[in-house]
Amino acid sequence: MAGEQLNVLKALDQAKTQWYHFSAVVIAGMGFFTDAYDLFCISLVTRLLGRIYYTEAGSNEPGHLPANVSAAVNGVALCGTLAGQLFFGWLGDKLGRKSVYGFTLILMVLCSIASGLSFGHEAKGVIGTLCFFRFWLGFGVGGDYPLSATIMSEYANKKTRGTFIAAVFAMQGFGILFGTIVTIVVSSAFRNAFPAPPFYIDATSSIGPEADYVWRIIVMFGTIPAALTYYWRMKMPETARYTALITRNTKQATADMSRVLNKDITEEEEKVQLQVASGDTWGLFSRQFMSRHGLHLLATTSTWFLLDVAFYSQNLFQKDIFTKVGWIPPARTMSALEELYRIARAQALIALCGTVPGYWFTVAFIDIIGRFWIQLMGFAMMTIFMLAIAVPYDYLVKPGHHTGFVVLYGLTFFFANFGPNSTTFIVPAEIFPARLRSTCHGVSAAAGKAGAIIGAFGFLYASQDQKKPDKGYSAGIGMRNALFVLAGTNFLGLLFSLLVPESKGRSLEEISKENVGDDGTEA
Repeated sequence: MAGEQLNVLKALDQAKTQWYHFSAVVIAGMGFFTDAYDLFCISLVTRLLGRIYYTEAGSNEPGHLPANVSAAVNGVALCGTLAGQLFFGWLGDKLGRKSVYGFTLILMVLCSIASGLSFGHEAKGVIGTLCFFRFWLGFGVGGDYPLSATIMSEYANKKTRGTFIAAVFAMQGFGILFGTIVTIVVSSAFRNAFPAPPFYIDATSSIGPEADYVWRIIVMFGTIPAALTYYWRMKMPETARYTALITRNTKQATADMSRVLNKDITEEEEKVQLQVASGDTWGLFSRQFMSRHGLHLLATTSTWFLLDVAFYSQNLFQKDIFTKVGWIPPARTMSALEELYRIARAQALIALCGTVPGYWFTVAFIDIIGRFWIQLMGFAMMTIFMLAIAVPYDYLVKPGHHTGFVVLYGLTFFFANFGPNSTTFIVPAEIFPARLRSTCHGVSAAAGKAGAIIGAFGFLYASQDQKKPDKGYSAGIGMRNALFVLAGTNFLGLLFSLLVPESKGRSLEEISKENVGDDGTEA
C-alpha cells in the first residue's frame, strides 16, 4: 500500500489515552468475562452432574460421568468455539468487525440460558440437550476471540496497544474467578436451606432434588454481564482501519474517529486516492501472503496450539488433580453440594492467587518488556514449574505436603497468564494486514482450541492410574507421567516462540507491511 499513513490512522496511533479507550476495553472485555465463565463453569459442575444422573442404586460410591459423556460435556463447547473462531474471523473481514459483533453476544446469551434449561430429568435427555446448546454457546464464544482482539487493536494507539488488548483478555481471569464465586454462593445457599448428609450415610438424601436447580443456576448466571453490554456494542462505530483500508471509505472513517477522539481530522485527497489505488488484493495462503506472513502464521498457530494443550487440560480437570493429591476429601464422605462447594473453593484459590494476577502482570508489563520476551519467559517458567511438580510428585501428594503442590501448581497458572496465554491472543491481532487480520486471528485461535480439545480429551484418559483407573476408563500413563508430557509440550511452545515477531510500539501498518511493495520497498 501507499508508503505514507492516512491522517486518520496517524491520529489513532498518536492519540492520548482517553475515555473511549477504557470504554472499548470494558465493552470488549465483558464479552471475554462471559466467555471464560461459560467455558470453565462446566468444570465446576461435572461432578454434580455425575451424582445427579449417574449414581447407581446400592453403589458404595457416588456416580460420576462416564468417560465418553465427561469428554463430550467438557469438550463440546471447545469444538463449537473452534468452528466459531474460523467462521466469525472470516466474517469479520468480509462484513466488518462491528457488523457481526453483536450477533456473537446474542448467541452466547441465548445458548447459555438454553444450556441451563436442558430438557428433562433423565441423563440421556439432559446431557444430550446440554451438549447441543453448549456447542452453539461455544460457537458464539469463538466469534468473540478474533472480533474483540481485532477491534481493540484497531482502536488503540501504538504506545499502549498491547496494554489495552491484554486488559480485554484479562477479563477472562475475572470470568473464571466469578464462576467460582457464583458456585460458592449458590452451593452455600442451598446447603444451608436444604441440609444433606454425606453419601456414605444416606446416598439418596446426600444428593437431594434441589441439586438439579443448582447446576442450572450456575450455568445460566453468566448471561447477566453479557446482556448488559449488548447496547454498548451496538453503539460502537466500525473501526477506522476496516472502513478506510478495506471498504475504502476514508471519509466515513475520518468522521467516525473525529467524533470518537473529539478532534478535527482532515484527510489529503491525494493521499486518499493513492491509498485506494495501491491497495493489495492478494489473499490468505497466496504466494505473497506466505512470503510476508507464512512464518508469522506458523508462529501464532503453533504456540497457541501448544499452550492450550497444557492450559485447558490443567484448567478443566483441576478438580481431578485436587482429588488425586488429597486436597478435596473422598467423594463418599461429602454430600453433593458439599463437594461442589469444596471444588469451587479450591479453584477460587488458584484463580485468585495465580490466574488473575498473571493476567494483570501482563497488562502492566506488555508494553515495557514486549510480547516476545513475555511469551518466552512464560513458556520457560511453565516448563520449570511443571517439572517441579512432576519430579517429586509422589512426595507432594502425601498428606502434609499439599501446600507445596498448590504453590507450584498456582505458579504454573501465573506464568501461563503472565506469558503465552495472553501474548498468543495479542500478537495475531497486530501482525497481519487489516483485510486478513480477523481471519488470521481466527485461524490462530482455532489452532489453540484444537490444542484445548486434545488437552481436554487426552488428559482425561492419559492421567488415569496405570493400575487402578477410575470406573469406566482404561489404564493411562498416570498423573505424574501426564505432567511430564505437559512439561514437554510447554518446552515445544518455547521453541516455536522464537518465530514470534516483536510488535511493541509500532503501528499496525508498519508491522503488517501494508505500506511496502512485494519487493520490500515502500509502494
